[in-house]
Amino acid sequence: MGMTNTPTADPVSPGGRAARPAGPASGPVDPSRWLRTYHPRGSAAARLVCFPHAGGAANAFVALSAALPEDVELLAVQYPGRQDRRGEPCAQDLSELAAGVAGALTASPDDRPLFLLGHSMGALVAFETARLLEGHGGPARLFVSAARPPAQDWQEPDLALVGDGELIAGLRRLGGIPEPLLADPEIAAEILRLLRADHRALLRHRCARGTAVAAPVTVLLASADPKNSPAQMADWGGHTTRGHEVVSLSGGHFALLERPAESAVPLTERIRGDLARAEASGAPAPEPLADLVRELMMEGLAGRAPRLTTDLTALEAAAGRVMAPEAFAYVSGTAGSGATGRAGRAAFEALRLVPRMLRGTRRADTSVTLFGQRLPVPVLLAPLAAQQVAHPEGESATVRAAAATGVPMVLSTFASRTLEEVAEAAGGHPRWFQLYLPSDRAVGASLVRRAEASGYGAIVVTVDATHLGFRPAELDSGYSPFLRGTGIANFTSDPVFRAGLPADADATQAVLRWAQISTDPTLTWEDLAWLRGLTRLPLLVKGILHPDDARLALEHGADGVVVSTHGGRQLDGSVSALESLPAVRAAVGSDVPVLMDSGIRTGSDVLKAVALGADAVLYGRPYVYGLGLDGGRGVEHVLRCLLTDLALALALTGCASLADVGPHVLANGDLR
Repeated sequence: MGMTNTPTADPVSPGGRAARPAGPASGPVDPSRWLRTYHPRGSAAARLVCFPHAGGAANAFVALSAALPEDVELLAVQYPGRQDRRGEPCAQDLSELAAGVAGALTASPDDRPLFLLGHSMGALVAFETARLLEGHGGPARLFVSAARPPAQDWQEPDLALVGDGELIAGLRRLGGIPEPLLADPEIAAEILRLLRADHRALLRHRCARGTAVAAPVTVLLASADPKNSPAQMADWGGHTTRGHEVVSLSGGHFALLERPAESAVPLTERIRGDLARAEASGAPAPEPLADLVRELMMEGLAGRAPRLTTDLTALEAAAGRVMAPEAFAYVSGTAGSGATGRAGRAAFEALRLVPRMLRGTRRADTSVTLFGQRLPVPVLLAPLAAQQVAHPEGESATVRAAAATGVPMVLSTFASRTLEEVAEAAGGHPRWFQLYLPSDRAVGASLVRRAEASGYGAIVVTVDATHLGFRPAELDSGYSPFLRGTGIANFTSDPVFRAGLPADADATQAVLRWAQISTDPTLTWEDLAWLRGLTRLPLLVKGILHPDDARLALEHGADGVVVSTHGGRQLDGSVSALESLPAVRAAVGSDVPVLMDSGIRTGSDVLKAVALGADAVLYGRPYVYGLGLDGGRGVEHVLRCLLTDLALALALTGCASLADVGPHVLANGDLR
């Protein structure tokens, strides 16, 4: 008897390491063997290929197919060993299933955009299929439902050791199968046969941490799923180079299939959004090095000048003329006499790049891999607090501009918009979360959990601001955005923080509570170890200048470090970040991600930092000046200028990619 169209459970325990799966089948593949179409829509704009759970069959997706709009056609995957393929043996490994589906899809002449959706075990098959299809254009997006990330150990028992009665009882607890089916001995036996066969394939599946697809990932997680939690979903960010998000559904483990009308909404929204973005960018891509330059020259020919200067070192003065004086003082201010800030710039200006000729570097590859994720540029937006002082939209405007230019954003704990709001504005674009560890550890843990649930891909804990620096510009104006309620949104929105307030607390009491717990001057390296035990996200320590501190950070659980003087805002007279960079790189070795900030203004500065050992940089004040000058458009303008300058600097030093950059691009006084 074939499987019914009702869902079944799929206990599984993937984990470990594996090579890329075998490619699509080399011989002719009949698509009708693998794919079922219940509601043909030949005029649909997109195809959604759906992969069933362990023990499931293609017809599990009949209701979802009917619920989708006319512009989306659903193709359901039929695994061997069930229904009309019952005469075939079940797959021994998930790679067999992925190869079969990939072969069926590549054998089809259909060139409509492709989206993949896998439920539970099917999410892993969909993931492996997406990897195989990348040589054929790849899917536009991967949807995964009710499934932990591929490299995570699901810690499930081997079903071969579980008796029929115990397994049936487990299926009843999980839900998704009508009781009359489980009560029918013949149907129940077929359910268990397929479940055990699929589970054996799952037990053989291995995926290395950091194995990634080049498509954005949308995680569908039901609020009452007993098998999966928001914290477990965070690791999906390490399996895509294009960012991930977590979308909540109501219901249990099988919500995707049991509530098709609800499930169809986020699927349709993202499919249509991806299609619209692809259509908007459908014109032939301009040469990357000439894009902004050509655009501005053509505007000049028409008598139009850019809204903002392209001189990134002139933005500060321009912003000072339009921003409120106290807000500008907060953003631009440095510690004491400003010596550290000046030293940061002087260190970059003292270095000289050596141009090289006739290297054929028409295109410069600026991409970099951090924690298994491929990023288009070695630049992330530094975590700057309280951005609403520069523009009413604050961090929401910033992250939209960052997404438009391919630059990930690191969101400050002290943001003026909540981390959930910023994640929504970012869509599927990569973002990290910077953490000032509060003295109230429960609040700190809550912030980390929220960041995981909202799809942030790493935690950047800042350790150089446990004491506030002596900043005359702020002190002379008596201005703090936080004491006026700006920059504490992540606290006032936090349930643990609110639980510590009186029931009738007003805004003033919330600010005072924030001031009491927001930072902790008693932090030690043991606190970093505590934080390491709290999350599986990559953990970076920001504020490192001494090589011994870099070693201690790694010993206590850090995955990477950020060499930083906090933009010169903490210790007056400090060594510069760029001066400290080579020693820190030597201390941690070549395999540990090292980032740096403080003093970076131009694309050439970025190149100099990479030459001295940085994998990437955090870019700070200039983008906030752009925000103050022209909102999100200003941020986008600043980033486009920076990245154009970087690409040109690479080409002019004879480097085709960041991998070609090293100390040799810098003048050492002897060019013979």
